[in-house]
Amino acid sequence: MFKKDLKPYHHQDLRESLLQAAVQLIGEVGVASFTLREVARRAGVSHNAPYRHFQDREELLGAVAEQGFRELTEAMTIASTLVTGPLEQMRATGLAYVHFALRRPQHFSAMFEAPVDPCEQTKGPGGEAFGLLVRLVEACQQVGLMDHGDAYQLALVNWSMVHGIAKLAIAKRLPYETPEAVLKFAQYAGEKCLVTGAEQF
Repeated sequence: MFKKDLKPYHHQDLRESLLQAAVQLIGEVGVASFTLREVARRAGVSHNAPYRHFQDREELLGAVAEQGFRELTEAMTIASTLVTGPLEQMRATGLAYVHFALRRPQHFSAMFEAPVDPCEQTKGPGGEAFGLLVRLVEACQQVGLMDHGDAYQLALVNWSMVHGIAKLAIAKRLPYETPEAVLKFAQYAGEKCLVTGAEQF
């Protein structure tokens, strides 16, 4: 017997309501304590309603992550068009990455904390964003701004640096109190620490 205060819903609106409730819940309890039952409660629907759209909690987390990757890719792509030169574009996309993490920490958590095959980070939902980074590395190599090493590995190294800043920032492990200060540091890191070849190690 369902509670009488459950919200009526249109089928086409249910998925979006569940996604919004999921994002809110991730922000409060994190990915590890995330449950479909609590998402349903927050969305005001029966505990069976999420199964109309999602097979289990992992599938719902995956949908939140996919939302995040789409927005991240768009932000990085736009950032790369606002400057000229592949090295400047790499720095701009790195800054956009950190900015995204600060704006969407719940999505960022779903993207990188939920259980997933490591290959999915660069070949699955995140493949488009990572592919942009690889192409920028290759563009830098073509004009002599980076060594002609493995573009994929160079992209991984630079991604790791930017991701580390983003992760530390949303965990409040950096000595900066405002998003503006974090972004200023991220810009500094992009200017001083961008890995351009094997000699940097």
